[in-house]
Amino acid sequence: MRKILLLSFIFLYSFVALAQKNLIPMPQHLELLPQGAFPLKGDLSLASNTFEPQAKYLANELESLLKVNVNLKKSGAIRFQKISHTVAEQHDYYELKIDAKGIIISATSESAAFYAVQTLLQLAEENQITGSIPALEIKDYAKFTYRGAHLDVCRHFFTVDEVKLFLDYLSRYKLNKFHWHLTDDQGWRIEIKSHPKLTSIGGYRAVTEDVKDSKLTKDGRYGGFYTQEQIKDVVAYAKKLQIEVIPEIEMPGHAQAALAAYPELSCTGGPFQVGTSWGVMDDIYCPKEETFALLEDVIDEVITLFPSHYIHIGGDEAPKTRWKTCAHCQELIKKEGLKDEFELQSYFIKRMEKYINGKGKSIIGWDEILEGGLAPNATVMSWTGIAGAIHAAKEGHDAIMTPVSHMYLDYYQGNPQSEPLAFNAELRLDKVYSFNPIPKELNATEAKHILGPQANMWTEYITDFKHVEYMLFPRLLALSEVAWGTSDPAAYKSFEQRVIHEFAYLDKMNINYSKAIFELNGHIVSKEGKMYYELSTIKQDGTIRYTNDGSAPNAQSPVYQGPILVDKTMTILAASFANDRMIGSVLKQDFVISQSTGKAIQLQHEPNEAYLANGAATLVDGVYGNKQYFKKNWLGFNGEDLVATIDMGSAASYSNVELNVVDQNASWIFYPQAVKVYVSNDNQNFSLIKEVGKEAIAASKGTIKLTFEKQKAPFIKVEVQHLNQIPVGHAGAGLPAWLFVDELTVY
Repeated sequence: MRKILLLSFIFLYSFVALAQKNLIPMPQHLELLPQGAFPLKGDLSLASNTFEPQAKYLANELESLLKVNVNLKKSGAIRFQKISHTVAEQHDYYELKIDAKGIIISATSESAAFYAVQTLLQLAEENQITGSIPALEIKDYAKFTYRGAHLDVCRHFFTVDEVKLFLDYLSRYKLNKFHWHLTDDQGWRIEIKSHPKLTSIGGYRAVTEDVKDSKLTKDGRYGGFYTQEQIKDVVAYAKKLQIEVIPEIEMPGHAQAALAAYPELSCTGGPFQVGTSWGVMDDIYCPKEETFALLEDVIDEVITLFPSHYIHIGGDEAPKTRWKTCAHCQELIKKEGLKDEFELQSYFIKRMEKYINGKGKSIIGWDEILEGGLAPNATVMSWTGIAGAIHAAKEGHDAIMTPVSHMYLDYYQGNPQSEPLAFNAELRLDKVYSFNPIPKELNATEAKHILGPQANMWTEYITDFKHVEYMLFPRLLALSEVAWGTSDPAAYKSFEQRVIHEFAYLDKMNINYSKAIFELNGHIVSKEGKMYYELSTIKQDGTIRYTNDGSAPNAQSPVYQGPILVDKTMTILAASFANDRMIGSVLKQDFVISQSTGKAIQLQHEPNEAYLANGAATLVDGVYGNKQYFKKNWLGFNGEDLVATIDMGSAASYSNVELNVVDQNASWIFYPQAVKVYVSNDNQNFSLIKEVGKEAIAASKGTIKLTFEKQKAPFIKVEVQHLNQIPVGHAGAGLPAWLFVDELTVY
């Protein structure tokens, strides 16, 4: 009997210990104490004389969660206390001590007390089954002061109640900054009483052809805006959740909605319509006095609504096309002694920063505000990569890390064939979790300028709030732990299990979320000079079956036992099965094997960090990129050529090279201006054997084939020359053009 009781105790203790490990974000320090537990049943008493707002919040949440009465008193079993001392780099420090006698929440600030409450509520949820929280002690703090998420309400509009739900989600996982993207080409969403046409005209657009807009006005338009009273309501709601709301008023680009209302603020005088397509528009604010007068009026009203320390002023994707041909702009460049249109943008940003600084606020701008010279007190939001943040930090400026490679939640988080429509790139949960906001290029002093990470939710293809939830979850959980500073990519599998455990909470709250982590995953691996396709899944309740002849897998197909040898052109289809029934979707991968497949390859220039796929090996893995989903299995270069050298081996004999390129001008991606093929016997001295130019590339429609006399040289070099600057007449004119290339097929 004693053995049974002992085993029962060990099982219960193990169960309880496991429950505490499901917290998200994981605390910095958690210790289970040897004995005791705090009961969750019956009436609870809670002292409200310290951190009163947090005490009332906790009482309401516990009553709702546990269905018990929580009595607010001057003293109680649950009590708060203030910690007077603080430790550098331990932001929002709190302690949580639980034993049979009660719960003590110690905190350095109101925000720290609020985060302690969030941890306690998760513990209460975890231990509802046992009816008590085991004795434990937590000492916790955030690594970063800035832990943010962004919501674009311009491309598609969301109600006040939906925005509040978004804030609820951020607060549960200890995020403290809400970046509210309120103006753009497709809509002006904030009431400005001094300039009412910004919302009466700029707040509505015609329907777009890209997606199906819903909730149209009686005259068939799409849109909406927030009144100033609604803005105040959201800001007050966020304050209770310890979230700072940072408004974004875009300038000088992404201004078409404002120009539709006030065309005199443009270089051409219009007329304009509120944008109905996505991408980058050539028409931007003209830097003339009436433009600055209106923007200063806007800032005056924005400041009265948002107590935030920051005003985000955009600064990104501002083509200089109109400025180049605008007499006023060219005269202003001469008058101010500016070098070019890039310095004119810097003039624009610096002038607005000076005005905003004069109101006691600081600006944040996307990393394009670095062009032409950074404004004196600006904080850089680094989105195109991490280079902007590195530059800013080395110059002594603060930076926020939101690179497209890890922090863009409008990307697919699973197989596009089974996911709802998204922007044509991929960002899976493990990639978000792997992000380190501190670039390795910074020393300890420079690293202090990295305020923290932020994830961005752009809504071109997100038409309703349930879709917002789907794109947010579960990636918000990874962001939470990255921002809190307890993420550990080496322990990703442990985090993944906590995410799966959290799905029960999301289900209970009726939150829509992606189950992409349950999909089959395929990875190309090389072993001893051979190429294999490795399949994996986190499901433990099924069997993987596959085919390699293009036929659909069924219950009689071979069981996956290990990596599949890829030594010929084939199509692998695989799926999970349980009780002879398929679970989920089918994973499909085509392989086209050529003489270059699996060979050693070197690149002269590294691809952009946001589009590096599996590095150089991506070009010789036998997998073609999908032109409709061109950011997977493609390498992307910004302002750089692709120069790849392949070691074909001594037995090589070949007479053709084939590759695909992409032409997506709205996304600043262009066909190359030339492709050249060289060969060498020593990897030092190369001879040009074939070249094609612009006309042949355009005629190829992106599939470029170069045929030449048969070669046996062991080294072949393929040079794909990017277009240099984006041509006049295109969005982004004057900026470096993007180049995307997939497989280099040699045969």
